[in-house]
Amino acid sequence: MLPPLIVLLGMGLLSLALAVSIGSVPIPPGEFWAVVTGGGSELHRTLIIELRLPRAAAAFATGGLLGVAGALMQVLLRNPLADPYVLGLSGGAAVGALTAMLFGLGVTAVSGSAFAGAMVSVVLVFGLAHGTGSWTPTRLLLTGVVVAAGWGAVITFMLALSPSEQIPGMLYWLMGDMAYARSPWPAVTVLVVACVLMLPFGRSLNVLARGPLQAAALGVSVRPMTWTVYAVASLLTAVAVTTAGAIGFVGLVVPHMLRLVLGNDQRLILPASALGGGILLVLSDTLARTLLAPEQLPVGVITAMLGVPTFLYLLYRSR
Repeated sequence: MLPPLIVLLGMGLLSLALAVSIGSVPIPPGEFWAVVTGGGSELHRTLIIELRLPRAAAAFATGGLLGVAGALMQVLLRNPLADPYVLGLSGGAAVGALTAMLFGLGVTAVSGSAFAGAMVSVVLVFGLAHGTGSWTPTRLLLTGVVVAAGWGAVITFMLALSPSEQIPGMLYWLMGDMAYARSPWPAVTVLVVACVLMLPFGRSLNVLARGPLQAAALGVSVRPMTWTVYAVASLLTAVAVTTAGAIGFVGLVVPHMLRLVLGNDQRLILPASALGGGILLVLSDTLARTLLAPEQLPVGVITAMLGVPTFLYLLYRSR
């Protein structure tokens, strides 16, 4: 199990080093090492420590959150096409964030409103899918799709009523943009805690992926486990959306791609998804910053451009 994770960890560190070295002011490797060891010029220390490194760390943590959330949702719904947003969390978060933007609130209020909207969507989907009896993956999935469609209608209505000067910022948030990310530590903390908590349940997740009847026959407490997976995946998605907006395809492509390479052991897939999602989003954000410099693209555009052909290739290969 360790060699693939060591390789991914090394690739993650290289992606972070690349992200902080590339930009409008390129930083040579020697100068980067000098800053890391406590030296270097004042300009380079400011660029790396105060600007580029926090953004790169936030991108890595956000990608890791989406990767782990996607892996958990695919186990929960037993569907390789499930992603963190399939249950409407991004729609609820978007409505909360756009509402805060309409009222002219600051970045902190926008992030808080996005998190509150995501939590409202979690409660709404789970309550409607559960009803008076237990829910099934199909019922949960259908409820999430309908709720997501409802949030989409509300978002369209809000954009139609918004002042023209506020629409660009709203669209950037909807497409996902790391420029909104501030401190990376909340996302990093949630990612580390979630991975530590879920790794001991790797065997139970492997059995749960085969179906609730087999899991119950093999001694897994199905309902508490499914509730735990749903709650953790929802929390990870809410924190990711709060940090950087609705960034698509990371939670869908990364777990699926890793399963084709590493197998379907959740004890390996969960940490690998955290590292793989972080690598993908850091590299995508680096492209978004530099591809049309000095203009910056929303990172969600880059992940979509990379994710669509990659996922189509994976589907073709898995025939």
